[in-house]
Amino acid sequence: FAAGNNVDMVVVSIGGNDFEFASIVQSCVVDFLTSPTWAKDYCKDDGSVVANFTAANVAAVRARIAGALRNVQTAMRNAGYADTSWSLLVQTYPSPLPRGDGIRYSQSGFSRQSTGGCGFWNADADWANDYALPTINAAVTGAVADSGLPNASVLDLSAAFNGRRLCESSVGLYEERGLAGWTSPGAVDQTEWVNQIRTVSTCCADSPYYVQESLHPNYWAQLATRSCVRQAYNGGAPRGGRCTIAGPGLVGGEPRMALQ
Repeated sequence: FAAGNNVDMVVVSIGGNDFEFASIVQSCVVDFLTSPTWAKDYCKDDGSVVANFTAANVAAVRARIAGALRNVQTAMRNAGYADTSWSLLVQTYPSPLPRGDGIRYSQSGFSRQSTGGCGFWNADADWANDYALPTINAAVTGAVADSGLPNASVLDLSAAFNGRRLCESSVGLYEERGLAGWTSPGAVDQTEWVNQIRTVSTCCADSPYYVQESLHPNYWAQLATRSCVRQAYNGGAPRGGRCTIAGPGLVGGEPRMALQ
């Protein structure tokens, strides 16, 4: 594509799957659904989960990401671009779920998963925000530095969805908020921007949902990210920064975001 088109900026989101994101989510939900409140089984200490966050694995993933970024550089060079004639923008990952005390559904019973689609114990939600996400994002930003690319910058999305995350107490399902639908006026500010965690019973056969969409950005979040990327493009003078919600409502059809 770059050989036949003028490319000013290449945007990359990479690394989450190297930490087995999907299997971690599955472990957390299974542990939530199969252990009682008086004997909680946490995913944060499951062997399969812990293995993804050993120092050796983190270093290996960081090295692979750095190699992938250098591959982008090689591809652009092969397309005839000097390193200074284009910019690389590397995204970090947003928090999809609040800490435990910010989840609007109780740990008791199954409503946290059956209604909210966020079947994590509080302690696992805390771990995801306080340890897993920062570790993954540190590997990404560290890889940017390791790559040695002179034209690379970071778009920090770690807090981009805060206030609109899955099951967050500040938002709700559109039915809970008295809205006719997810596109109703005001829905962008009152509903979640992250897809529910789907299980085999809530996807597949006659459903529009897919398991692999779980905890991924939905329509509003994708538009919010687009706003962040556009602001980072900065009219052809790309820059990095931290992107967060700037206020209610829409601007040009996109959530109101600000890049600092």
